[in-house]
Order: sequence, then structure tokens, then C-alpha cells
Amino acid sequence: MVFEDLILPMEGGHLPFKQGTFETHVGNAAMEKFGKPKWKNWVSQAIAHFNHCFQPDQIVLGGGNSKLLDTFPSNCRLGSNKNAITGGFRLWEKPYKY
Repeated sequence: MVFEDLILPMEGGHLPFKQGTFETHVGNAAMEKFGKPKWKNWVSQAIAHFNHCFQPDQIVLGGGNSKLLDTFPSNCRLGSNKNAITGGFRLWEKPYKY
């Protein structure tokens, strides 16, 4: 997470969610085990929780299955692994705090 000039490293997927973590409910294994409809619902709930807790300007959704989503909130967009390297280099363009 980036807040102004501060980079906050976090593993949001490891936060508690239902009877596990976000990762256990929105990952590929969950989609295969419980099916796409339930998985899509959990992704929607996870986005709502992140929006409520962190109040971000935008959320970038990534991962191979994110392209399976039909809709998401206005402050969400799909990302691409192609952008990861560019984004990583941008972190060096100005002095961020860690």
C-alpha cells in the first residue's frame, strides 16, 4: 500500500476473513473447490472489506483469475503483471519512506 510518500508493505491476503484468510477464500484453490459464483461473491466481499478498512483511492486487482470478474466497484481496476516491473522502478523515482 502506498500512502503519499510512505510505502506500507503488507500481506493483505493474510488478514482474517470468515473461517480463514482472504487468501484462502479468493485464491485459485477456493474457486476450484467452491465454484465461480461463490468465489466471485467472496472477492466482492473482500473488496468491500478492504474499502471499508483502508479507504483507498483505488484498488488494483491482479492475479490470473481477476479477469473472470464481471463487475467491481468504481475505485477498482484490473492490473497486469506487465505493470509490476514498471511499478517497481517507479518506486525509485522519488524518495519514499518505508
